[in-house]
Amino acid sequence: MAELGIGAGAPPTEVHAGDCYAAGKRRRVIDRDQARALLSDGIRTCTHCRPDTNLGVLG
Repeated sequence: MAELGIGAGAPPTEVHAGDCYAAGKRRRVIDRDQARALLSDGIRTCTHCRPDTNLGVLG
């Protein structure tokens, strides 16, 4: 899932695994390809659930 910034139409600020306990209340469900695209665009990955590791996106 993607955690969103504050305000209407705010861009994603962090990528989380679907079951992450650390995700905030402003979130949007995304698929694996969208998560990979966000991570490759430089969006932060959650340090608790590490979706980058699960998706095979490292570095």
